[in-house]
Amino acid sequence: MLQKLSELFSARRAPAGYRPGVTLERLRRNLGLGSFEQTAPAAARASLNDGNLQLEIVERTESQLLMHLVLTEFVIRVPASREGTASFELHHGGAIRRTGIRCRQRAGDAALLSRLQARLQEDRTLHQALMPLDFKRLRIDLDGRQWCVRLEHMGGSEVVNRMPAFRRYIALSREQRDWLLEALSGLQRVLRTL
Repeated sequence: MLQKLSELFSARRAPAGYRPGVTLERLRRNLGLGSFEQTAPAAARASLNDGNLQLEIVERTESQLLMHLVLTEFVIRVPASREGTASFELHHGGAIRRTGIRCRQRAGDAALLSRLQARLQEDRTLHQALMPLDFKRLRIDLDGRQWCVRLEHMGGSEVVNRMPAFRRYIALSREQRDWLLEALSGLQRVLRTL
């Protein structure tokens, strides 16, 4: 209940000390992509150099007692071959060591879950990119004739503390950057044929 009140309060206004776009600018340097355009104070659009992957990047704040986090969410949109509605969450399996990728369905057609799980296992390149990828949340939604993937990475974020006062940017390492872009490209490839 207390967490829900905190989420409700933080959704109404930005936390004290939040600087929209600062984390995005640091992330832009980390990504090193040729195409990166800020579209709003807390949002940007980017693409790979070959133009095959178009992504949106959005800053999201999370307030906590005397501190807040600025998290970045990577979003891709993929046309669906069929119309429908569904919602899935992906996470790593295993308590201590990662043993695989697990898919949990939140809503929608159960047949889609089995097809999605099968495709995730069949695509070795995607599976190999997802296993070492340090993501906090990975959500896949189908709405009408469009898939939407939202991936929140643990890197490319900022911790802002008020007492004692400090800011710390958590950089996206070169390896994590490569796995992130490979995973997003792989998810785009899988969802186009699902």
